[in-house]
Amino acid sequence: MVDCLKNMQENNKFIDYDMYNPFLLKGMENALYRIVKSINEREKIVLYGFYDVDSITAISLLMLVLNFLNADVEYFIPSELSDSRDLLENDITNHIKYLGPGLIITLGCGINSYSEVELCKYIGIDVIITDFHEPIKHTPDTIVVNPKQKGCNYPFKGLCTSGIAFKLAQAISSYYKMKSVNKYMDLVMIGTIYSKMKIESENKIIAEEGIKQLNCTNNYGICALLKTHNIKIINEDTVSKLALTVMPTINPVGRMDNAKIVVELFITSDKNRALQISKYLDKELRNSLII
Repeated sequence: MVDCLKNMQENNKFIDYDMYNPFLLKGMENALYRIVKSINEREKIVLYGFYDVDSITAISLLMLVLNFLNADVEYFIPSELSDSRDLLENDITNHIKYLGPGLIITLGCGINSYSEVELCKYIGIDVIITDFHEPIKHTPDTIVVNPKQKGCNYPFKGLCTSGIAFKLAQAISSYYKMKSVNKYMDLVMIGTIYSKMKIESENKIIAEEGIKQLNCTNNYGICALLKTHNIKIINEDTVSKLALTVMPTINPVGRMDNAKIVVELFITSDKNRALQISKYLDKELRNSLII
């Protein structure tokens, strides 16, 4: 692994789309080491993210990548959206603990979850935090991948949840020599555009290349959404419309349940199931507009 990382770290640019090397992100090397250990030892990994579109696409991306590598992976979406975007103690002790993970990877949250990280350590769970929010003080005492953390010299600070998840996927794919990770750029693009981050630097590459990928996507869930909503022209406006069609609606519990359904939509390998979910979400969206 050391030689592999050394070769990848020699250039600041990453071969895929001329993006920045993911190992310029502080903590990325340690994150990769820890994830590889989990994959190789069949240790359960839990992805922890919220029910906004950016987080849902990030969860879906990593579920697809880790499932491809035959990792033992599940995800958890809390029923309440924390304003502070912290890990929630109740989720750890009453839910995640009983899934039996050795590793939690947060997606777009956890940068200020000091006590929650210590709680995870106490019960024997390691934590990798991937986030883009500003740390209030120091970062938690664990592996952190966040371009805004102190000491991170990553050139672009404007990545959202799905963008950082893609950088993690790039690192994982470079180690395992995966050739297919770029096909998930359409998911990353949907999350990035919905997040309302500035479309500049790497976000511009994600938007442009993601739209190209969307035109020839092999993701059954995205294909089903395009068909259900009769979207034939792919551009930034129609992508925003596409994101809105999967935005979980109604109430917190409904959002959590629908978020899980959307993840299933994006990761399913069953074309008929994808279309069934897409039609259900369309019905939910129409009902919420009536209410």
